[in-house]
Amino acid sequence: MAAQSRSPPLLLLVSSLCLWSSVTVLGLKAANSLAESPKQPDARAVDHPENNAPVAAAAGASQPRRASGWKLAEEAACREDLTRLCPKQTWSNNLAVLECLQDRREEIELAPDCNHLLWNYKLNLTTDPKFESVATEVCRSTIAEIKECNEEERGRGYLVSCLVDHRGNISEYQCNQYITKITGIIFSDYRLICGFMDKCKEDINSLRCGSINVGQKDVHSQGEVIACLERALVRQAEQQERVHPIKEECQKAILRVAELSSDDFHLDRHLFFACRDDRERFCQNVQAGEGKVYKCLFNHKFEEAMSEKCRDALTTRQKLISQDYRVSYSLAKACKLDLRKQRCSLDSSLPRAREARLSYLLLCLEAAVHRGRPVSGECQGEMLDFRRMLMEDFSLSPEIVLHCRTEIEAQCSGLHRKGRTLHCLMRLGRGDRSSAVDGVCQSALQTLIQSADPGADYRIDRALNEACESVIQTACKHIRSGDPMILSCLMEHLYTEKMVGDCEHRLLELQYFISRDWKLDPILYRKCQGDAARLCHTLGWNETSELMPPGAVFSCLYRHAYRTEEQGRRLSRDCKVEVQRILHQRALDVKLDPELQKRCMTDLGKWCSDKTDTGQELECLQEHLEDLVSSCREVVGNLTELESEVRVHIIIA
Repeated sequence: MAAQSRSPPLLLLVSSLCLWSSVTVLGLKAANSLAESPKQPDARAVDHPENNAPVAAAAGASQPRRASGWKLAEEAACREDLTRLCPKQTWSNNLAVLECLQDRREEIELAPDCNHLLWNYKLNLTTDPKFESVATEVCRSTIAEIKECNEEERGRGYLVSCLVDHRGNISEYQCNQYITKITGIIFSDYRLICGFMDKCKEDINSLRCGSINVGQKDVHSQGEVIACLERALVRQAEQQERVHPIKEECQKAILRVAELSSDDFHLDRHLFFACRDDRERFCQNVQAGEGKVYKCLFNHKFEEAMSEKCRDALTTRQKLISQDYRVSYSLAKACKLDLRKQRCSLDSSLPRAREARLSYLLLCLEAAVHRGRPVSGECQGEMLDFRRMLMEDFSLSPEIVLHCRTEIEAQCSGLHRKGRTLHCLMRLGRGDRSSAVDGVCQSALQTLIQSADPGADYRIDRALNEACESVIQTACKHIRSGDPMILSCLMEHLYTEKMVGDCEHRLLELQYFISRDWKLDPILYRKCQGDAARLCHTLGWNETSELMPPGAVFSCLYRHAYRTEEQGRRLSRDCKVEVQRILHQRALDVKLDPELQKRCMTDLGKWCSDKTDTGQELECLQEHLEDLVSSCREVVGNLTELESEVRVHIIIA
């Protein structure tokens, strides 16, 4: 592209689409809907054989024989493959023939001469300088409606680039069909995304992702090149030492391609071929477009019948979403206005900044929800899906993969599905086994729990949900499904006859991490956020302070719980009730009281190692109060005093 004074509006793809051309698409009636339209744009200028003859000549095929327009179906190079693979009604439509041949099954080979012919045909389509003039005609009203596109300079490829970038907003039928068809051609071969080639050439070679030799033209191998780069990008985020670091501009290009293919899974060529059978099996009735097929396949990822190659391709896609939420069309669309309203994306000049990370989006919008600010139901529904996704598959968090690799390999391998690996790590973090997790792994777990926020809706934690289903149906059936009070109800029945073993374990594993950050108990946060800001000088839901870390806030709250008026500022009545609830639950298991566990670890081992029943550890510490080290004696004494005050208040009430 000529002008260097300005970068194309898209980092790759159609911004540089090398002045896409395919005026021929209209002239050859590429989109069936357009061909049937009586108001079809002027095709006389684009249906001349001289525009198309070079395609056949470059491919070494015979020259076109009809003055009315050259047809792929008439070329000897592809005749046998066409007869074998494509319905006869498609033969008169060049683009339908192209789609048929490039969407064939992976195991089906095309004749080399046919492959070569298709390549040169696509190259010709995407380099004809007349394309923009046809786009201007077909998309006239759309261009007028989309301000950014209307203001683009003509004749340099920016207009078509803009239309592709906004194709989700195109309501004009002919324009939508036209842009959609052309996008499918471009995505079939990474070399037709000419900006992509320039930005990633070195990385393709250094990572050995495939040859950039023009001789390799198979459509399947071209999809593999981008898939290889995507895998390398997610691998890079999971490694401390980067053997072959991907250049910044190539990283942006990879994510941009993933984003621009997020609405239609046909455009992710590797995933399309890897999941073709699974799509038929699980999502046959799901209409393509708006990311619906991706969502359907994500929901079935851990089904036994799902093929491994499809599961791997879906996981790579999800990992890209973790790096940039815009790789999910449905999430980006549903939350676009909410992100702006809640000021979650402040710097639009930095499209790949931290604001793009999925975890940042979730934390920012969850903070708004917890503060009672309006977030649309559609956006909250999308957030719920991705929070559940994070809890189900630990590998979607690069921090967990990077910092917990040793623990996973040593004690949690083979438990990948349905959140089992994550709960195994949580169990290790809780200290139920001899080997505790490393500090950075513990921190990564705490961060993931905050991003997923299962305390707000237990159903996000699939392992817990499945383990506790029977208990919820009997002990907590009076509470609405998904209500945060379900977890509190389960805690109240922790050591009763209604509790079952698996539920007890999963519940304590989760509560261990919730108890270390007061914000993760949504009821406590809702009732006490005002008190915490007033008395403990806390910041926002997704902000932390070194002076008052999350684990210290509850200690601050209960220090103010039973103060008299003479002693100073006290908690509000509603907050005090919640503090009492938490104290009661923490008395059931000392590991749920971070301060007690930290200060009394030595004394617990020395005096209470045989005390394992409900509340026995705390009773044991109280019995040995004079024998405890001073720091442990202080916290146990305070708890004992608070217990007494709670009993007095209950009697008075």
